[in-house]
Amino acid sequence: MTDSFVDVDVPTGDGDRRGRMHVRVDEGARGADPPVVFLHEGLGSLELWKGFVDDVRTTLGDVTTIAYSRHGYGRSDPASAPRPVTYMHDEALVVLPALLAELGVERPLLVGHSDGASIALIHAGSGHPVSGLVLIAPHVFVEAVGLEGIEAARVAYDDGDLRARLDRHHDDVDATFRGWNDIWLAPEFREWNIEAYLPAITAPVLVIQGDRDQYGTLAQVDAIERGVGGRFDRLVIADAGHAPHHEAGHEVVAAIRRFVVGS
Repeated sequence: MTDSFVDVDVPTGDGDRRGRMHVRVDEGARGADPPVVFLHEGLGSLELWKGFVDDVRTTLGDVTTIAYSRHGYGRSDPASAPRPVTYMHDEALVVLPALLAELGVERPLLVGHSDGASIALIHAGSGHPVSGLVLIAPHVFVEAVGLEGIEAARVAYDDGDLRARLDRHHDDVDATFRGWNDIWLAPEFREWNIEAYLPAITAPVLVIQGDRDQYGTLAQVDAIERGVGGRFDRLVIADAGHAPHHEAGHEVVAAIRRFVVGS
């Protein structure tokens, strides 16, 4: 396991600047299956994957795994503020390609959670080569239930214990939370939609969704199935919320193994 900081452009409104990203690479065997790159959620970080990255690496054999904290998260340098409506596009089209080039990664299997899953879809749908997509609780358009969940998160942050729970995982927890929460609740974000990227995705896709996800419904899964141009698998996990990889980890890891190796 190797932790490092990699300099990657930070998209801003008036050009790009360089910023460090905290990256963790576990090197697999030469000739093993494609490297697996993990893209965290809107309040996540490298650390908040917890043991999931190790579990996926173990079930897939000796593959290389790469997890990182985006700018503004974890121990990485700050992001540009305020976040634009296009912040996930910027990550998918500017930052992720630059990071993969720095690391010498080609045709990865992308495992994305929530915002990370949307970033994976934009990245693949814009023509960047991938071996496959594992999308956990993705969103491709804005739903009322999602906005209600994000409003509830703001209350939990301001009046509950959410800030304290996130604080140990982010260098600037207020910037991390406000950057995500403010743009999702901004009026101009209501029309955000990435369905136009789906038809160009021909790599295999696995979507994993909890049936009690407070940020999105199965309409997101259905839209992805209708839109993508290749193999599509889905796993809906009963009684799971927005983080099924933590709530039902064994089931999720087993589904990823079936998706990748067929058993």
